[in-house]
Amino acid sequence: MELRSVTKTYGPVRALVSVSARFEAGRVTMVLGPNGSGKSTLLSIVGTLTRPTSGRVSHGSLGKTRAAVRAALGWVGHDSLCYGDLSGRENIELSAKLHGLDPAHAFEAARQRFDLGAFAERPFRTYSRGQRQRVALARALVQKPGLLLLDEPTTGLDAAGVERLREVVRAESARGAIVVVVTHDEPFAKSAGDDWLSLERGRIVEG
Repeated sequence: MELRSVTKTYGPVRALVSVSARFEAGRVTMVLGPNGSGKSTLLSIVGTLTRPTSGRVSHGSLGKTRAAVRAALGWVGHDSLCYGDLSGRENIELSAKLHGLDPAHAFEAARQRFDLGAFAERPFRTYSRGQRQRVALARALVQKPGLLLLDEPTTGLDAAGVERLREVVRAESARGAIVVVVTHDEPFAKSAGDDWLSLERGRIVEG
């Protein structure tokens, strides 16, 4: 997929300025930059949640419509997109049903991949940061998305959680997904990324 001269403005504020970038299937692109540099805006445009003010976004084989791209999208952001009063199991099974998949099979696969123990039967709102991350990833990956977007995914994770996340990111890219990660965590970016794109005041400064 590709962005060509994408600009996004909010009134007088220019969140992105003439950004051009290419994101390849089977590769992990790390998007770096200080707060306010436009990282989350870029992710929102890639994920079709926000339309650019000008410029062009092409999602290639993922689809030409927003509905098609969203069907191929897995997203883990600051908001887990999980229901707090549902258990981890129920959140994962609900995502599977929405994608027309067998919910019991989807949960079993997620349970094994993310080591979901007895906590998966408790309400999601009772989880630790690491447990929330595991269930959020399982929910986002239930349909084997062609495009995986992660926004600051290492925040609050211990070393074991970061390593698990790195393994997931690398496995998804090896499967052929386009993976785009917004992060401040430079060691994680170096260990898990293939390509790096740095933003400052809405402009690409390197990458």
